[in-house]
Amino acid sequence: MHVFRTTLVLSLVLTGGVLASSNVERRFVLEETTIGQVHSAFRSGDLTCRQLVESYLARIEKYDQQGPSLNAITSVNPDALSEADHLDLLFAEGGLTGPLHCVPVIVKDNIETKGWETNGGSQSLRGFVPERDATAIARLKAAGAIILAKSNMSELALNALNTVNRVHGRTKNAYDPNRVPAGSSGGTAVALAANFGLVGLGTDTGGSVRGPASHAAIVGFRPTMGLTSRTGTIPVDTQSDVVGPMARTVEDVAAVLNVLIGPDDQDPSTDALEALPEMPQMDAFLDAGLDGVRIGVLRQAWEADPLKMDPQIAKAFDRALADLKSMGATIVSSVPLERVAPAPEAEGCHGLKYDLNKFLEEQGNRVKVHSLTEIVRGARYDPSIEENLREMEAGEQDGPGSKACEANAAYREKVAWSLKAAMARARVDVLIYPTWTQQPQLASNIVLEESGQPARFASAAGLPAITVPMGFSADMLPMGLSLMGGSWSDAKLLGIANAYEQATRHRRPPVLAPRIPREFR
Repeated sequence: MHVFRTTLVLSLVLTGGVLASSNVERRFVLEETTIGQVHSAFRSGDLTCRQLVESYLARIEKYDQQGPSLNAITSVNPDALSEADHLDLLFAEGGLTGPLHCVPVIVKDNIETKGWETNGGSQSLRGFVPERDATAIARLKAAGAIILAKSNMSELALNALNTVNRVHGRTKNAYDPNRVPAGSSGGTAVALAANFGLVGLGTDTGGSVRGPASHAAIVGFRPTMGLTSRTGTIPVDTQSDVVGPMARTVEDVAAVLNVLIGPDDQDPSTDALEALPEMPQMDAFLDAGLDGVRIGVLRQAWEADPLKMDPQIAKAFDRALADLKSMGATIVSSVPLERVAPAPEAEGCHGLKYDLNKFLEEQGNRVKVHSLTEIVRGARYDPSIEENLREMEAGEQDGPGSKACEANAAYREKVAWSLKAAMARARVDVLIYPTWTQQPQLASNIVLEESGQPARFASAAGLPAITVPMGFSADMLPMGLSLMGGSWSDAKLLGIANAYEQATRHRRPPVLAPRIPREFR
């Protein structure tokens, strides 16, 4: 059994990431630090932006390709240090340049970054260098962030169980290199678990932010559809795709989300924001507590699976419910849903073929392939996605307005209605369930039917959902707790998750990537 570095964790909990005493000079500690702690260290003079970036780069060098060789990072920003120097000059002149001043960000490799190869883990997209930043990237940069590195992912984001592709290989779980980190945003999750950056971006179509976050003992958030822009991301299915923040704390997730949200005339999904009376503030409820909060257990998220929940996860989930109750929440033991069956024609709505073809056609000569058919015929993809690729390629190129996709949209609306109606009947604020019902599988023996991935209610309904650490198994493998809310309840959801996180403090760093002693003064 692994033994965690409890002295490091204790120092961070008691001093907020800074070791202090009357006889010892204050010293910044990089590992497990937060945005707020970094900014405090800047103001006190204990840290510079260059020192912060150098320290993360040192960890990437020591633990990503060497040591445990986690293989979470695909490329590093060659201008990161010069950007850090520039931010240090600006800070000296006028303080923080924005809410994410010198926040090093890990970005999933299907999100476009100007002048930086973005291949989505696909051999077919090698050499694709975008001429623009994705909207999410542009907003991060405008807020003062540094895009530090791109992260590995399952090829074309088509594998929810593992992070592997023919370009960069397999990313290892930071808590056990023999196990999977889930997918498809596994690189970002592992990088944050190992403290390679402060925060990160992933994309979530069916659970691709939340699954890896659960496997990495970090926080992963899927926002309400339309809250964040997808412009500049390689699509899987625009009916479900969202860009979501990932971090080691709920507070940092909220800080990133505050920067990402807003309308984008290039992404019609964000038009829904215009109906809101005001732009939501994601940190509005972080200190609200749980008094009066009603939480409903969504048993249908796992009880339909013939595979029983792992006993250790079941025990941890029961403990989480007891913890929430002790914090003032009311637990409704079961919130039954009205089951919704999709119309047969809805199954023909293959978003990938339409959306990916459209994306590739728009890139012109910046890419070597311009259709899903060319990718399949090239046969240079990882075997783990072959079945998905061929199934999508064999179908019709149905897009918005087609009979199949109209039926699919109607199905999604019914799922959303069923969830909202059930929450209203039970008078609950959020629904709760284990993020993953089985422990991370061995990479050498992946079995879809035994993976334990819960039903994808939030993805189908376009509703917000968050996963936070729920503890560790006897083998020190992470377990995650999921909360799902109604449309535009993102801020309240973050507040409930933050209350649980702060009361339980289950997050622990992996022993595979321990602290690197470093003096910052």
